[in-house]
Amino acid sequence: MREPPAVQRPVVIAGAGWAGLSAAVELSAHGVPVSLLESARQPGGRARSVQAGGLRIDNGQHLLVGACRSLLSLLERIQVDPRKALLRLPLTLRLLEPDGPGLYLRTPRWPSPLHLTGALAAARGLTPGERVRALRFGRKLSSLDIQRTDDISVLSLLQRETQPAAVIRKVWEPLCIAALNTFPEAASARIFVRVLQETFSGPRRHSDLLIPRQGLSALLPGPCVDYLKRHGARLETGQRVTGLSIQHGCIQGVSVRGRAIAASQVILATPHVISRRLVSRHADLQGLSTQLAGLDDAPVTTLYFQYTPQTSLPVPVLGLLNGLSQWVFDRAPCGQPGLMAVVISARGPHERWSQETLTAQVAAELAGQFPDWPAHRGSLLIREKRATFCSRVGIDTLRPTSRTPVDGLWLAGDYTATGLPATLEGAVRSGLESAQAVLACLRRDDGY
Repeated sequence: MREPPAVQRPVVIAGAGWAGLSAAVELSAHGVPVSLLESARQPGGRARSVQAGGLRIDNGQHLLVGACRSLLSLLERIQVDPRKALLRLPLTLRLLEPDGPGLYLRTPRWPSPLHLTGALAAARGLTPGERVRALRFGRKLSSLDIQRTDDISVLSLLQRETQPAAVIRKVWEPLCIAALNTFPEAASARIFVRVLQETFSGPRRHSDLLIPRQGLSALLPGPCVDYLKRHGARLETGQRVTGLSIQHGCIQGVSVRGRAIAASQVILATPHVISRRLVSRHADLQGLSTQLAGLDDAPVTTLYFQYTPQTSLPVPVLGLLNGLSQWVFDRAPCGQPGLMAVVISARGPHERWSQETLTAQVAAELAGQFPDWPAHRGSLLIREKRATFCSRVGIDTLRPTSRTPVDGLWLAGDYTATGLPATLEGAVRSGLESAQAVLACLRRDDGY
């Protein structure tokens, strides 16, 4: 077995979100000293559990599918059994609408790509002609290849592929908003196609829906921290990186509240706004700063409603059409029976509504769809104004790679050039990529 590369100074990782944690685990697994600096009081970034209103809740709901290969591998490395931590179900889309049939689509246990064909062919809520058009697009998915410079909107792609309005509204639009946090008329077809290909063109299990049986912090950040402690990594919370030390085009370290920390390599696993703020002060990084300035943010609003423990959905995740509410998550699989999380993705007039107005509107929509439910006992609103980067048309031309013009300085985060939208899988992949690049440099410099 080879010895790990010699490192006189630690690798510093700024940011203990899912990208930073995955990078730290990968480096620690290879015996590299790691110093992980997090500005918040707990790790997890935009996907963690928080205590609010007497409840332990997640600061947002995240859709996981079987195609999240890097995330699942990371769970196994930190000794979390995915079979116990995640409820695995065939992908089921059940969407309700106030005055219509809605949609019910479920992937059968058939080999790929027949499972998608079977799901679309048997979808309820579409006419036979609509199902045929959807099937044609589904069969064409694996061969679609949209180059970065030829990107178009998701809506333009669907119209080009003669998808009926009902199929767009009931099938592709909900999937686009859920995955890209961007409406089809503005969303990148290149990224949307990549998501569909990874989900449906690989093995059948890649399309399975994975429901966490616990809060997000207990799923990954907590076990990651335990793993890092066992492997000698250092985690400091409440420590915001305020500057980079660069000499002759090489990284020397970082500053934290005036304290200089020497580093052999630095990974910026911070949100793109913070990363831009740090790199903009250095002449060698002005091009990167301009690149990051072109990235926009998109919000996600989550409303939690507590009902009686007997209150439940027919499926763990259910969609709502023709209203403000988009998705409802039943938190019973997480051990919180009667707690519903309603998700409103992307931009809209609701961003300017007061908490009282927004809560009343969503509560009324739930009451209209579920008249047998009792009145809710309490509610909690979480607004994440910068939940994701905006997956708009042409955004892949701006997303940076992990490598920067400064030797030893790397980027990690779901906004980097993973090809995916802002997902947990994208964050983990970016962290692994930056860590593997660091390892390659250390081995080269050490003659490893």
